[in-house]
Amino acid sequence: PAEKNISLTLPQVFVPGSVRATVSVLGDLMGRAMKNLDQLLAMPYGCGEQNMLLFAPNIFILNYLKSTGQLTSEILDKATRFLESGYQRELTYKHDDGSYSAFGKSDASGNTWLTTFVMKSFGEAKDYIFVDPKHIFDAKKWLYSKQGSDGCIQSVGRLFHNGMKGGVSDDVSLTAYVVAALLELDSDIEVSHTPLPFGKHLAANLIGGHMDNLYTTALMSYTFTLARDEEMRVKLITYLHQKSRGTRHWHREGISGKGVDSLEVEITSYVLLALLSGPALPDFGLDYSSGIVRWLTQQQNPYGGFSSTQDTVVALQALAKYAAATYSVGGRTVVTVTSLGGLNKEFIVDQSNRLLYQEEELSEVPGEYTVRAEGQSCVLAQVRSHLATYQSFSRARLSHANNYQIIIAEKPFCVCSYKGRREETNMVIINIRLLSGHILEQSSLEIVNSDFFCSPLKYWCVTCYHLNYLTKGETAVYSMTLEQDMLVENLKAAVVKVYDYYQPSKILFCFCHIFPMEHQLGTQTVFYCFRSTLDIFSHVQPTGTKKIRLRSVIGFIGLTNSCFPTQSGR
Repeated sequence: PAEKNISLTLPQVFVPGSVRATVSVLGDLMGRAMKNLDQLLAMPYGCGEQNMLLFAPNIFILNYLKSTGQLTSEILDKATRFLESGYQRELTYKHDDGSYSAFGKSDASGNTWLTTFVMKSFGEAKDYIFVDPKHIFDAKKWLYSKQGSDGCIQSVGRLFHNGMKGGVSDDVSLTAYVVAALLELDSDIEVSHTPLPFGKHLAANLIGGHMDNLYTTALMSYTFTLARDEEMRVKLITYLHQKSRGTRHWHREGISGKGVDSLEVEITSYVLLALLSGPALPDFGLDYSSGIVRWLTQQQNPYGGFSSTQDTVVALQALAKYAAATYSVGGRTVVTVTSLGGLNKEFIVDQSNRLLYQEEELSEVPGEYTVRAEGQSCVLAQVRSHLATYQSFSRARLSHANNYQIIIAEKPFCVCSYKGRREETNMVIINIRLLSGHILEQSSLEIVNSDFFCSPLKYWCVTCYHLNYLTKGETAVYSMTLEQDMLVENLKAAVVKVYDYYQPSKILFCFCHIFPMEHQLGTQTVFYCFRSTLDIFSHVQPTGTKKIRLRSVIGFIGLTNSCFPTQSGR
């Protein structure tokens, strides 16, 4: 039997009535993702790459269920609908030359990385839905046209995912990624017909003492595993094991702060894929992999996904491989949850309900719990707590200038020094939750499309803007106008979030509120990797219509402390 003691604690100050805790049990590692295929990420979908999140995970889950004999018609129908929808939508981002980009033909050219991602996903999906072979052929032809004389794949188009930029050369990890996709697409392909020879030569030089980028090394370990190069595979995995410092996940140097680093999830997932996609290695068997899986499952969100598109896709692919490798027919496990307050809840997991999501609410928070599992099958038990905390506000007084305008006399702002190493960020999302009773003025939905700003996406009470990137030392000006549609009393603060799409732990939160003139305006701006100055102007027109202008100057600065409006734990 296995047993774990868990303490659920509370901070000194929190919002009354917001505390909630649950314990859930699943008999299958992929059960949580299967249950929430359409909710894997709590972030906006709206470009060619984000759309693939609704596409790729279905393939891994279907392959896993099919290989283990658990695929039902209900699951197949649901996943097939997602695949068909994602396939048709992705074709709208295709260029005439066969490539794909985040915003389709509105972009100047296709993107090497995204084209590779789409090519391999379409190739894997053709076992479940109709995929025109021409789309796969066109993408492959375009990729080979970008191969240089040295065999290296050249990066074309905007590379939103900066994790692909290796420590030695941007083309190293990109070439490894393309080769891995080609080998996944056709495992019988001749290695000499891929850009791999260049990668082999470069990897050999890197092992000589210049491998300073864990992402590149982990990705190449998977690539050489697919290429069936055991010598290079062993060297890379051994090197990565030494860099892990005894843990079962890989931590990037110089990275700190709250939240999970998405790139660390990707790195760890690629190592797991390398271990499971080839022959078993001495000292790196399933016992070793189980430690990696344990860490990965602890990073999952409540829906079974992770924090961004690519870490979700790679991690689910790796977890599906592990689940297939450890699957066993039969077995029965009893999970018992007890507490000092008298709780005694029993969950039974067997072959008949291993895909069933079982959950029980925990009423004792704070409280001490014990989770005990006894049996012969694999189960995933998770204890989660959620609560809302108060935010303190800096103050800025309002002065009355005339009958129709309110001016902020003191502007709240915060500037931090640059501590990062990159010259620019990944793609950036501005997520704006509107004040209750207010709507966006039409002009705010017509922000000019440029090399910097992408089209906004409008949701009910939320608007999201995609920024291609933020450059160190430069600023971008973003303005929006809110129009009061109806009067709402006791108006609460609205939240503006700015975050790196691929590394959501790098985030800025702004809390914006409009008070009557005799009160104060309260805002708080907390930085992770952005600088922001927020100016809010409330203009009352003679007709009685009130408009609020929010002006935000944003620039990539570096790392400071992060603040989150809610806290959750396992």
